[in-house]
Amino acid sequence: METNNTPIVYIVDDDDELRRALRILIESVGLEVRGFAGANEFLNGYVPDRPGCLLLDLRMPQIGGLELQQRMLARGIQIPVVVVTGYPEVHAAVRAMKAGALDFIEKPFSDHALLERVQHAVQVAVESFAETARHRAIREKIDQLTPRESQVMDFVVDGLANKQIAGRLGLSERTVEIHRSQVMKKLAVDSVADLVRAALAARDPAGIPEFRRANPGFHPE
Repeated sequence: METNNTPIVYIVDDDDELRRALRILIESVGLEVRGFAGANEFLNGYVPDRPGCLLLDLRMPQIGGLELQQRMLARGIQIPVVVVTGYPEVHAAVRAMKAGALDFIEKPFSDHALLERVQHAVQVAVESFAETARHRAIREKIDQLTPRESQVMDFVVDGLANKQIAGRLGLSERTVEIHRSQVMKKLAVDSVADLVRAALAARDPAGIPEFRRANPGFHPE
């Protein structure tokens, strides 16, 4: 079955007229859009196996934008968020950025400014989705290593030579070479540098997307 990696732009805004207008505008540049009137509708309609970004109004009844961000984090939904805010709510937009939002835009805004932010968020989402998928694939390969192969890989990543690894594990250098060769074969890497990169990628903390780890205000629980 073929995987659909087409990105989705989600809009969460309780203003039906504005939501429809935003949908028409974003669809005009060829992007797929799904609109929701509230937080719960979005959480129920979110598609985890496709890249996506969220255009989020902060001021909504019942569940506001900041609370939705917290619920997304609790559910492991880590996608770029562009916050829509009015001038009196700029302080709230700053809080949203500190909570991990990618960007914010103030009302009233031009079509060009909105599309520019959305397209940037889509690009970030696609790159983050691909990177997360790559890390997941590496972790799956590492899970297939034997306990001894895992030990050898860890020592290689720590910079130890075959002789040093052999001494640590009480093995011959030739045996270490064989294990190391098997590790590289299973991980489909051609060099020690590639092996180190793969192992470090697999150790990435909870698969946190690059755009979140780059945000100094984001602190994973």
